[in-house]
Amino acid sequence: MFGERLQKVRKQLQLSQEDISTQIGISYRAYSSYEREDRKPPIDFLEKLAIQYNINLNYLIAGIGKEFIAPQFDTVKTELRSEVLQILKEQGLI
Repeated sequence: MFGERLQKVRKQLQLSQEDISTQIGISYRAYSSYEREDRKPPIDFLEKLAIQYNINLNYLIAGIGKEFIAPQFDTVKTELRSEVLQILKEQGLI
């Protein structure tokens, strides 16, 4: 079940196994073995997944909850503010 959930979130992110393995810093073979459930992933791999892609580890490990954790409101607010300022500058309003 873990492997199926891992594959599901990877596909939702529209990434290949190679993409994730490269971005996380592990070998392609190691990553694919986690999806096939030939090997159990180490905690540092799970930690990197959660941080890099906002994956909910409760979902990934136990199937509880939603696949992804919503970004923190402050982060969204800051990004939105930056986008608004950029648009205002482009329009010559500031």
